[in-house]
Amino acid sequence: MARPPMFQLATVTRIVKESVDARTFVLAPHDDPVSYRAGQFCTFRVPVDGTALFRSYSMSSAPETDAELMTTVKRVPGGKVSNWLLDNVTEGDEVEMSRAAAGRFCLRETDVPLVGYSGGSGITPILSLTKCALATTERRIRLLCADRDADSMIFEAVLTELAEQYPDRLEVVRHLDSDGGFLDATAIRDFVGADGHADHYLCGPEKFMEMVELALPGPGLVYSERFGAAAPVPDTSASTSPEPSGNTGAAESAGAAGNSASGEPAQGTVTIRLNRKKKSVPRKDGETLLESARRAGLTPPFSCEQGNCATCMAKVTEGSATLRQNDALTDDELDEGYVLTCQAVPDTESITVDYDQ
Repeated sequence: MARPPMFQLATVTRIVKESVDARTFVLAPHDDPVSYRAGQFCTFRVPVDGTALFRSYSMSSAPETDAELMTTVKRVPGGKVSNWLLDNVTEGDEVEMSRAAAGRFCLRETDVPLVGYSGGSGITPILSLTKCALATTERRIRLLCADRDADSMIFEAVLTELAEQYPDRLEVVRHLDSDGGFLDATAIRDFVGADGHADHYLCGPEKFMEMVELALPGPGLVYSERFGAAAPVPDTSASTSPEPSGNTGAAESAGAAGNSASGEPAQGTVTIRLNRKKKSVPRKDGETLLESARRAGLTPPFSCEQGNCATCMAKVTEGSATLRQNDALTDDELDEGYVLTCQAVPDTESITVDYDQ
């Protein structure tokens, strides 16, 4: 059976100003309700200057507490998609979004405390997790939210209301860089206190998350939500794909996305079907299917290039491939032959991958 189209239209029914540079878009999908878990994200296809760009944004709603589907976007200097959305989309407009949510930044079944650390718009999926945990468990929740300044604080009213509703279970600590400088490892350990055994959830700029990860004393589990930087569509005259650049993700935070392949030519062929076109290129050792498709002169869909979203999803119809990373596809999808082409490296001499199925 053919897989349904990845994207559908959704009407923006409301826009909520969350801070000076962040907006929540309340969405009403046209075709199918989006089934999602707290902490997951959807991918959006946005036309900017005549080019379709793909970005993944976390849901700020939670299915257990919100009747409406909501995603929150923060403006980033130079961010093509975040700026386009905030500057152009108004209530009543339509956007294209994925039919299915993705991501594994979700709650596990446990009764240990939940401790969240957010930098800027990284609070978005952590708010979703907090809503879910408060509504469906008895877990104690503590959040450390770092923002640039008071005008940049996202979800201040929502989190204040939740803390008042659950005074014995929810603690929210706000840190403003403008007042106290950047958080450091000592501040993180002081905040953790006796909750080293908790489940720790991190989302924010890469340097912020690296600092928190290194500071955490353990032995609790650590969950980090990362959205890497997407590579530009290559020049079709180039023999290999270009170095990654650009911005993407929940906060559209910049960061390296995997290096382009420079593997040696190997025996075998990679065949790609995309938009009813079929192209083949010689297989290169270590090259992902996405890189092979670019080398073939095609412009396949992609977003995070880190295995976090399903934008580059395609089906292997002949041969097989190994995924370097997978934080998006379910076991059923893997069994059906679907792969994340940004992470899939062929392990057979020849392989055929179909983006149209």
